[in-house]
Amino acid sequence: MAKRVAIVGAGVSGLASIKCCLEEGLEPTCFERSDDLGGLWRFTEHVEEGRASLYRSVVSNTCKEMSCYSDFPFPEDYPNYVPNSQFLEYLKMYANRFNLLKHIQFKTKVCSVTKCPDFTVTGQWEVVTQHEGKQESAIFDAVMVCTGFLTDPYLPLDSFPGINTFKGQYFHSRQYKYPNIFKDKRVVVVGMGNSGTDIAVEASHLAEKVFLSTTSGAWVISRVFDSGYPWDMVFTTRFQTMFRNSLPTPIVNWLLARKMNSWFHHANYGLVPEDRTQLREPVLNDELPGCIITGKVLIKPSIKEVKENSVIFNNTPKEEPIDIIVFATGYTFAFPFLDESIVKVENGQASLYKYIFPAHLPKPTLAVIGLIKPLGSMIPTGETQARWVVRVLKGINKLPPQSVMIEEVNARKENKPSGFGLCYCKALQEDYIPYIDELLTYINAKPNLFSMLLTDPRLGLTIFFGPSTPYQFRLTGPGKWEGARNAILTQWDRTFKVTKTRSVQESPSPFASLLKLLILLPLLMAIFLIFL
Repeated sequence: MAKRVAIVGAGVSGLASIKCCLEEGLEPTCFERSDDLGGLWRFTEHVEEGRASLYRSVVSNTCKEMSCYSDFPFPEDYPNYVPNSQFLEYLKMYANRFNLLKHIQFKTKVCSVTKCPDFTVTGQWEVVTQHEGKQESAIFDAVMVCTGFLTDPYLPLDSFPGINTFKGQYFHSRQYKYPNIFKDKRVVVVGMGNSGTDIAVEASHLAEKVFLSTTSGAWVISRVFDSGYPWDMVFTTRFQTMFRNSLPTPIVNWLLARKMNSWFHHANYGLVPEDRTQLREPVLNDELPGCIITGKVLIKPSIKEVKENSVIFNNTPKEEPIDIIVFATGYTFAFPFLDESIVKVENGQASLYKYIFPAHLPKPTLAVIGLIKPLGSMIPTGETQARWVVRVLKGINKLPPQSVMIEEVNARKENKPSGFGLCYCKALQEDYIPYIDELLTYINAKPNLFSMLLTDPRLGLTIFFGPSTPYQFRLTGPGKWEGARNAILTQWDRTFKVTKTRSVQESPSPFASLLKLLILLPLLMAIFLIFL
């Protein structure tokens, strides 16, 4: 059984891993190369090597009820979508609440993680670290890697002919901190992910002109969804997931397109995705359509050529004078402290069983936490991974034979669509609720909906039709939290507490109540038929 566990990184997944180790009686030591915890969520004025970097205005894309640790809700007075400074404060509250800081060694870089000579027997690892120029070596029974995948910028300059002749300024979005650099400039942002769109919108408030260049387009949604609810509390429910996954993919894509176009028609704004057969993470931005319709941001195709002081876009012969090019072209990831024989990265993914365990190792004593892109929050995903991992390390849960794990990893790499539901065919993409449920099943912590509908119907209905908040993951099994039920039943109260800052009187409508009852009855019947 593993006892001493090395954890690399003190971001959201690293903190969860420390806590999970402590809950199972393991001895964690977390190595963090910077001088504070928080990982991605800790803003710094300058980019730090080996750390994710964010700009001052970053706000979470998943709301506080969906993106908290499963037994530690955000403070009630926090906004639904949390600015990075408050998110960092929340992480510090979590670390203090569960006494995690004493297990973290700050300003300590992990130089290498290698198998001990007797690895096939002990499963142990030699971890070499560096602190203030001095290297040290220690033996650990297991290693949990929590370094994320937003540290190595992908900058494909070879795809932009003439970039070396450009006399203006160009940089990767990782370098961006404040919008004042765009004042009175003509700017093109390349790449239409969340960062690229945020930067284009921010630049539009100060720049002379802003172009947003995209090769494939994207669905753009607002954080404010149906009836003013947070988007993910509407989209990420067990009912919605079951409904989507029961329909053929073309029908789901058609329904998704209708929903995305209900805010504004993407084709009219030059944004509609070219490939609608595979799911691409939607862009969360509340301002982009307004910037486009007022001419502050112009959507353009990919760049054909870069000249000394201008660019030429594909399908548009006109040269556009440009002062600054921002490449929001994403990231690659690597594990520089691990040999390729342990974890090999190919085509944007690694050979990891359930995105966690290297499938070929004779001893399952190394785990990667958080190397996944679910259509949901990373905090509860990484936390659930860590809860399973520590039980594997402790010997309570067993992994399948190597041949079974390798076969599953290879099947996932082929990315063959099932033909139903959304098509999660890109590297690291995964369906949030089914993935979490699978891990919870391994540790006997998945909520039993059928039993709950019989014994606690109010809670059961809330879990099935309501948002899949992380508190659901603590209702039963190891790590059960006594406050989980109340947190689920009061999740909407906390959501609206920070938006209802002025009291208003609403007149109840008897017709609305009757309609809700008529809708609820057949839904209840459908639920019972599903679980029979």
